[in-house]
Amino acid sequence: MLTDKRILLILTGGIAAYKGLDLIRRLRERGAHVTPVLTRAAEQFVTPLSVAALAGHKVYRDLFDLTDEAEMGHIQLSRSADLVLVAPATADIMAKMVQGRADDLPSTLLLATDTPVMIAPAMNVRMWDHPATRRNLAQLRADGVTVVGPNKGDMACGEFGPGRMSEPLEIVDAVAAHFGPRPLTGKRVLVTSGPTHEPIDPVRYIANRSSGAQGTALGRALVGLGAEVIFVTGPADVAPPDGVQVVPVQTAQQMRDAVVAALPVDAAIFAAAVADWRVASASTQKLKKSKDGLPVLEFAENPDILAHVAQMSEGRPRLVVGFAAETHDVQVHATAKRLRKGCDWIMANDVSPETGIMGGSENAVTLISDEGAETWPRMSKTDVARQLAERVAAALA
Repeated sequence: MLTDKRILLILTGGIAAYKGLDLIRRLRERGAHVTPVLTRAAEQFVTPLSVAALAGHKVYRDLFDLTDEAEMGHIQLSRSADLVLVAPATADIMAKMVQGRADDLPSTLLLATDTPVMIAPAMNVRMWDHPATRRNLAQLRADGVTVVGPNKGDMACGEFGPGRMSEPLEIVDAVAAHFGPRPLTGKRVLVTSGPTHEPIDPVRYIANRSSGAQGTALGRALVGLGAEVIFVTGPADVAPPDGVQVVPVQTAQQMRDAVVAALPVDAAIFAAAVADWRVASASTQKLKKSKDGLPVLEFAENPDILAHVAQMSEGRPRLVVGFAAETHDVQVHATAKRLRKGCDWIMANDVSPETGIMGGSENAVTLISDEGAETWPRMSKTDVARQLAERVAAALA
């Protein structure tokens, strides 16, 4: 994927610097040559020895460490790469890039380079949301810098929100997308994600514990392979990925309408956890306690979005993929679901409480198709998404 691509990787100071070690490994797995540069602050989080061992290359740390400085080694270093990648990119390095400062080796390299630059920001949510950072971000984008992330989530400081550095595989996907060509270029893929909220009254609703993490990871992986992604999402905890057409919905009926409106597509992946039932007649006013006893809720069945698309006689996507979240007899129920719905593949996963999968960061799936059942090892949802996206690309080739 990245065979013989030369990546100049600048690691700056921040707790996310530890992800840089895995990022180096992932880049090298795909054939890239990684030349690492550390700021002094980065050395407080990762050691030059560990970085050098993983990169298989000398670590550059100081402007005057370059033995060939008499031949302008920092100019050569900044221009010999195919891509300059800054991960993590702190608020400080972003500000230096905008201001054109060159007071250490990393900032000098960034100012001297004529190579494309990509950054993966990582910082506290307040720093990310600060007007100064927003201005710097806008200017960097205007200058042609590619920005990956950040993600939303828990932070080392105890706060929650946007500012977490993208996961290493997400960054690798962005690097691969930069170089292209990508196997899904020209393909249109629909992804549904998150839960649906079925109203009981104006303040209460029926929902489930889906975070939307798997759907977001899928959308990001598909974009990384070049697909045009229509991302129909319920009210998820995890933000939609960059680079997709987001269609927000609340209820199952709204999701069905949005899916139908998005057709035709080459592939449809239904990762959303859609409520099977809704309250038949949701109250227009908040239900109150009554001396007459508990309210009686009558349910109606929601539309079966997966079956509707999979069984279309005209305009059916070439590939229809469903997800089956089960708590027992996972493979048996998922196999029956695939036949009943008429989809090509089912991604079956065990979401019983003890697995921690629903709402968690990992997944354990079995891909069920005409060829049988293929169980994947438990891995991050990012890894599941990447593997599934590659299978989709192969199927649509």
